[in-house]
Amino acid sequence: MVKLKRRLKPIPQFVSEAEERRFWETYDSADYADWSKAAFVSLPNLKPSTETISLRLPALLLSDLKTLANRRDVPYQSLLKVFVSDRVAAEWRASSHRGELPDRVPQPAGRARRKARVKRAS
Repeated sequence: MVKLKRRLKPIPQFVSEAEERRFWETYDSADYADWSKAAFVSLPNLKPSTETISLRLPALLLSDLKTLANRRDVPYQSLLKVFVSDRVAAEWRASSHRGELPDRVPQPAGRARRKARVKRAS
């Protein structure tokens, strides 16, 4: 089987990151890049971006969370992230039989998660 060599379109110059974002949301990158020559890149020191949210919790639940975090000697917000992350990962695993599992479920990293696991084991 003979592969036809496609002519790629030139990537335009962008004035701003917002303009570039709009462009790539609109156009197919396969017209501009030969993905068969792409290579995987490892970025081990890249920190995941975070987003601030407002979350209303019942006072008793927040108090219990703070008590658990204090026992583990971690900040309560970090412990909450661990709890939410564990539950989200469990939900993805439970739904994997329906083909809904992504290639990789992101796990928060960091000192608080490691400390929480260590304290949980004791």
